[in-house]
Amino acid sequence: MNDPGGGVFVVDDDPSVRKALARLFQPTEFQVHTFETAQEFLDYPRPDVPTCLVLDVRMPGLSGVELQERLIAHDADLPIVFMTGHGDIPMAVKAIKAGAVDFLPKPVDKQRLRQTVADAIASYAAKRQESAELAEFRTRIESLTPREREVMSLVVAGMLNKQIAKKLGIAEATVKLHRGQVMRKSGVASSAELVRRCEQAGLSRT
Repeated sequence: MNDPGGGVFVVDDDPSVRKALARLFQPTEFQVHTFETAQEFLDYPRPDVPTCLVLDVRMPGLSGVELQERLIAHDADLPIVFMTGHGDIPMAVKAIKAGAVDFLPKPVDKQRLRQTVADAIASYAAKRQESAELAEFRTRIESLTPREREVMSLVVAGMLNKQIAKKLGIAEATVKLHRGQVMRKSGVASSAELVRRCEQAGLSRT
């Protein structure tokens, strides 16, 4: 097994495959970490960085599909690219439906594998970044006062300042003040961005 780090994880019981894939990815910006068994991978303290798992289907002990199921059960959302030397269509369909990125036959097309893994890591990194931004947004929203939260909900519902003022029984100037505080505290630049962020964060419009 390689030293700790992030990038591409390869799990395959065939040492020649592990060696070949390590060579395939080493020229890239991704670090490569190889494992002989699924259990060895599970026991490894994986770093909190964007990664992709390149996984053989049939292995001694836990199979590739069983490892996928184990990861899903523990809410691990890292992308998985399966490899197999057996044309098992039902297994491929099951793996893809469970969220696998791709299911490649052996011998693997090296260029396709490199591109698939690079795309998967880029997508995973973007997803992680979006999740982090939403978590920060939710934290910012928690800093709003009850009145500011009321105003925000009505803004997100599409109401104008004068409509909000009438509904809440306050002056329009006060609504503008609260609205400005909402924008500042939430860290958004426009009402449209506020609406989008609230929808992404699953915050109620009411």
